[in-house]
Amino acid sequence: MTLTPALDVLTIGRVGVDIYPLQTGVGLEHVSTFGKYLGGSATNVAVAAARHGLDSAVITRTGDDPFGRYIHQELRRLGVRDEFVSSVDGLNTPVVFCEIFPPDDFPIYFYREPKAPDLVINAAGLDLDAIRSARIYWSTVTGLSQEPSRAAHHAAWAARGRSPLTILDLDYRPMFWNSAEEASAEVSRALEQVTIAVGNKEECEIAVGETEPLRAADALLERGIELAIVKQGPKGVLARTRTETVEVPPYFVDVVNGLGAGDSFGGALCYGLLQEWPLKRILKFANVAGALVASRLECSTAMPTTAEVEEILKGLDQ
Repeated sequence: MTLTPALDVLTIGRVGVDIYPLQTGVGLEHVSTFGKYLGGSATNVAVAAARHGLDSAVITRTGDDPFGRYIHQELRRLGVRDEFVSSVDGLNTPVVFCEIFPPDDFPIYFYREPKAPDLVINAAGLDLDAIRSARIYWSTVTGLSQEPSRAAHHAAWAARGRSPLTILDLDYRPMFWNSAEEASAEVSRALEQVTIAVGNKEECEIAVGETEPLRAADALLERGIELAIVKQGPKGVLARTRTETVEVPPYFVDVVNGLGAGDSFGGALCYGLLQEWPLKRILKFANVAGALVASRLECSTAMPTTAEVEEILKGLDQ
């Protein structure tokens, strides 16, 4: 089914249920209570975009189980279209646990065996018209780690024809891959299909073999990328096009849980791009949005509104 008018943001990839401890600074063996939240990077980006008023949807798959039903429920509650979310018989909806040791240690434990349903996205099941017409199409490196998801990603990119605002999140998680070399090869292929790449320094090393931000951005541009964004953590963020280089400092917060910051950055990036703001304003907006989630416990339900971000930016500009 094709949605009309075109979606603002359509993401594809990981989904799951985050089971996060409500006690911080202790290992899971000592945690007595947990919270349950919608999770998964591509899903969180769709939620973050919806919080900024964008019409967003996610392409993903769940188990045919209570957690799968919970995901549909939460997507709708948080303003994300769920028409492209289907179930896979015989597989469980993934769950994710983490430990929270602020400010910078957040071990994460994925339960996605024997296979995660979101890696069983099939090319034949894609709505290519919706993918072509989406103003922003967002995918992540995780979706390239196994078939049939890998082939589905390439089918979607072929349908878009490397149109503007086709974004690849370089979100590299080694536990999903057989080797870093395999990941590098697949990311290299993917870079030929997209126009914007976003990642941190370590992810840029997997993508193009560079960690120094300017060299990494240049290497991405050499692959045909139009906008390369390199996140530098406490050093801020750098973005580069063929005509412009912009670097903005971080917005510092007291970190509670850093796991959702990048997804909030992504949703805010989508919003700024669709507003056609200057690149520096986009980066400042996305930086603050990411930091706000890092100052909160959960991920999807912690995504800030546009007004929250703008209020902080107003104070910074005074």
